[in-house]
Amino acid sequence: SGISQVMRPGCWLLVQLFSLDLLHLASTVSLPESLLFVSTLDGNLHAVSKKSGSIKWTLKEDPVLQVPTHVAEPAFLPDPNDGSLYSLGGKNKEGLTKLPFTIPELVQASPCRSSDGVLYMGKKQDLWYVVDLLTGEKQQTLTSSFAEMLCPSSSLLYLGRTEYTITMYDTKSRELRWNATYFDYASTLPDDETKYKVAHFVSNGDGLVVTVDSDSGDVQWVQNYNSPVVAMYIWQREGLRKVPHTNVAVETLRYLTFMSGEVGRITQWKYPFPKENKPKNNGMDDGPPAPLPETSIQEPGISGRAVRPEAPVDSMLKDMATIIFSTFLLAGWVAFVITYPKVSKATPPKEDSNIVRVGNITFRPKEVLGHGAEGTIVYKGQFDNRAVAVKRILPECFSFADREVQLLRESDEHPNVIRYFCTERDRQFQYIAIELCAASLQEYVERKDFDQRGLEPVMLLQQTMSGLAHLHSLNIVHRDLKPHNILVSMPNAHGRVRAMISDFGLCKKLAVGRHSFSRRSGVPGTEGWIAPEVLSEDCKDNPTCAVDIFSAGCVFYYVVSQGSHPFGKSLQRQANILLGTYSLDHLQTDKHEDIVARDLIEQMLSMEPHRRPLAESVLKHPFFWSLEKELQFFQDVSDRIEKEPLDGPIVRQLERGGRAVVKGDWREHITVPLQTDLRKFRSYKGGSVRDLLRAMRNKKHHYRELPAEVQETLGSIPDEFVSYFTSRFPHLLMHTYLAMRTCASERPFLPYYATAGSLQLTVLNVLDSS
Repeated sequence: SGISQVMRPGCWLLVQLFSLDLLHLASTVSLPESLLFVSTLDGNLHAVSKKSGSIKWTLKEDPVLQVPTHVAEPAFLPDPNDGSLYSLGGKNKEGLTKLPFTIPELVQASPCRSSDGVLYMGKKQDLWYVVDLLTGEKQQTLTSSFAEMLCPSSSLLYLGRTEYTITMYDTKSRELRWNATYFDYASTLPDDETKYKVAHFVSNGDGLVVTVDSDSGDVQWVQNYNSPVVAMYIWQREGLRKVPHTNVAVETLRYLTFMSGEVGRITQWKYPFPKENKPKNNGMDDGPPAPLPETSIQEPGISGRAVRPEAPVDSMLKDMATIIFSTFLLAGWVAFVITYPKVSKATPPKEDSNIVRVGNITFRPKEVLGHGAEGTIVYKGQFDNRAVAVKRILPECFSFADREVQLLRESDEHPNVIRYFCTERDRQFQYIAIELCAASLQEYVERKDFDQRGLEPVMLLQQTMSGLAHLHSLNIVHRDLKPHNILVSMPNAHGRVRAMISDFGLCKKLAVGRHSFSRRSGVPGTEGWIAPEVLSEDCKDNPTCAVDIFSAGCVFYYVVSQGSHPFGKSLQRQANILLGTYSLDHLQTDKHEDIVARDLIEQMLSMEPHRRPLAESVLKHPFFWSLEKELQFFQDVSDRIEKEPLDGPIVRQLERGGRAVVKGDWREHITVPLQTDLRKFRSYKGGSVRDLLRAMRNKKHHYRELPAEVQETLGSIPDEFVSYFTSRFPHLLMHTYLAMRTCASERPFLPYYATAGSLQLTVLNVLDSS
């Protein structure tokens, strides 16, 4: 038998089985030819009686149209009847303009790019619903991957449905411009060979349908399906055939049908079809129409306004004007009424109507916290009565989102890693609820009025590195460390805040036993913060977790310099990174704190990945030491070398280059009261680093016995005391720290140097790279 043009290849067997079912049950079951199929905006497909319009059964699906509820001009307004698109507003404020394509046509043409820099990405998905003809119960959904056999049944309908998804991405603003999902049932279009003897008038504001005999103009039945009708079909040649319907304004349709205040009561009216176009009887008579309630009075107050049979053309023109106007209104109405599929069924209070609810996550589309790559938007929202940040992710990035969620679950127990709460998904987006933060590191640095709440820059960087060390201990490489992805938490109950690493979209979990990752998956990271080995064509080795250390080095300098980048302005950064050309000019060469910071940052920015320190080693660096720890280190070094011979390796290493450290003779650079006091007890060599450390140790041990003027000049212990010496000899700490690395494994020096395990892991990185 004939096969509809909408049937997909491979579906002929379903049609043949269906035809056999109908032949078998022709005498016992109502054939689908006796039904009219009404598709409504809310996603319902009603199988109704052609005679009375009464519902036999309903197939409930997702809404025909799903679009964002909050969009900026120019806005796109789709027509749910056929997927046509209208543009509203824009730079020229040209009003409502119909675009020359529909959503299905855009999907068919995608991927494509418009002249104004908008990228169009489309997706088309077909499926078949296997529906029981008697009850409308869905037996099965067939997709391109189905393999399950159907249960034997003798009364099945096969309804094809296509999902069209279109996404618009603006390359100029680098943001998601608009997206929509449109559903349509597979059907043939109306033809001229077989005339349809009835006309359907539908309200564009609700589900009212008035069915009129095209020959006599008599109303056959009136029904309200509680949602605007977008399509109507009959069953013909083993498939759906779309039949025409006319959209009419709500008030117009009710006026024409003389709707009264009593439910179900109408006054019969005759629609004045032009006699010259009267359709002939085509043998599709379904029997006499159901009788309509009669009424004895004309509607009060509208005497003389009845449709004039003597002027059918005028009436038609007026109705057509109403139809055209109402169609435009319908398009706009749909765009702002239809929400996402998983929005809660419960209607929120009127004042909260702009809240989007997806599962356990709620947010307001107007409360945007920021934008990310690939069209990601972050909103302020709620989860379980807790304020959270909600990341909305496009379908194209769902695989990255799933990986991000998995890594967050694995790593968020650390206080310096962003906390994960839950994830939800609908047909358009994936949503991740994470800890809400007060600001990014960028705001912390660049906003002069930012309330740091006691979180000093060095402490912030230490917490950041602590979070990174935690990730590396789990074999997770972040690969996109930058100020935007380091956040400052909301104040806790004590008013304190902390730094946290966020945005795990580009993270990579290293396989067990491996310390590097492949570059075949593309270039991860943000330009200007990417390690050179990731981009260099000359690099033959796979990148390791050292890429995070390089990015962290850039971040460190960004913080200590209050907003500068070691590789220059944004346009030249990545090129300078490949060349290894950087500048640390904001760090002074004669200031103790800057000398310490420079030593660490230069190691982190090394062009050779294996020379960069591991995260654990970074945390042990003097950059993070308190003044008390610095003083304790000087004391421990002095105690360690006290009994060492002057020509021994440790003392020789300490004294190598020491003249520059002590500025020739350190005794000439201290205050007079301290000079006088030192001469009382023993002689010190002014050119010796060891003797300077011995003097510091002795004065610290006997501080309470010192004369008042000496205590006053040295200041209080530990902060002022250690600053007295490091301000005069700014290279003393780093010189001593580097000279004493040979003693790193000794118990007194374990708090100051990285463990042997970290050093061994560095060797593994080198071997793995080679």
